[in-house]
Amino acid sequence: MSELKIAGNPLPGMPWEERPEGCKNVMWRCSANPIIPRDLLPTSNSIFNSAVVPFGEGYAGVFRCDDTNRRMALHVGFSKDAVHWDINPEKLQFQCDIPEIGEWVYGYDPRVCFIDDRYYVTWCNGYKGQPTIGVAWTTDFKTFHQVENAFLPFNRNGVLFPRKINGNFAMLSRPSDNGHTPFGDIYYSESPDLEFWGRHRHVMSPAPFEQSAWQCLKIGAGPIPIETSEGWLLFYHGVLRSCNGYVYAFGSALLDLDEPWKVKFRSGPYLLSPREPYECMGDVPNVCFPCAALHDPATGRVAVYYGCADTVTGLAFGYIPEIIEFTKRTSII
Repeated sequence: MSELKIAGNPLPGMPWEERPEGCKNVMWRCSANPIIPRDLLPTSNSIFNSAVVPFGEGYAGVFRCDDTNRRMALHVGFSKDAVHWDINPEKLQFQCDIPEIGEWVYGYDPRVCFIDDRYYVTWCNGYKGQPTIGVAWTTDFKTFHQVENAFLPFNRNGVLFPRKINGNFAMLSRPSDNGHTPFGDIYYSESPDLEFWGRHRHVMSPAPFEQSAWQCLKIGAGPIPIETSEGWLLFYHGVLRSCNGYVYAFGSALLDLDEPWKVKFRSGPYLLSPREPYECMGDVPNVCFPCAALHDPATGRVAVYYGCADTVTGLAFGYIPEIIEFTKRTSII
């Protein structure tokens, strides 16, 4: 590989642990996992599938916190080290000038993306009880301005790119149906204003079982893509239907920088799959679901936050150059 260039601001203080002695995996788990327990809040049943970004002198995040009524809601949190979190026990309240759009039903699996001068939040938004992609923005993680939903129901896993492409906002999503969708491909869309979306392009489908079984049922975009000279590095989840139910793991892909709907490489083996007790036991067993990543361009380090068994939050580490090499070497494209 020629000298790799990684976009982004320096983040020398990001969470990090070196690869354990004897470990040969491309990514490895944080020794403190799960870093966020299910009952961090007085009323939380589970905290998982959440989004984290650098903010101010530390970090901020939008967290999926299901309460003990099992209602899905979003909460804001702050941290000095991105490991120990202070999450607001009151759920996030969006300001919206469109009463019909601002009517709250449920929200889950948020992502947060910094573009230009503000932080954009996307999440699976219950519009009239049907899942679609909600969109809002904030500058201070105190006031959140909700705008139009991005797409028609049914849709999940709305993930913005961290800069405009062809002068437009760009987003990955996974059209679906209602309930626990047994299918799903990743699509790409663009918008000039975050209201009108078009240029919809197919990105990739689940893999054939004989090629890569862990991602043969459905797939969905994970954290905000990381821009590198080799392409957009995308962590994405894949699902296998086993004799014991669904199994969620995650792998990596490289997308073309100028035409991100074109997949250059896609890993055959997974990067992380349920193995530890906190990933295999919980409200939804056998789930590793990535939603956020922090990275330092200078060192190539990346820390991926992932939901474990739809119950708690875990953290995994790796080096971007190694992950890119792995993605290219094991590619099924």
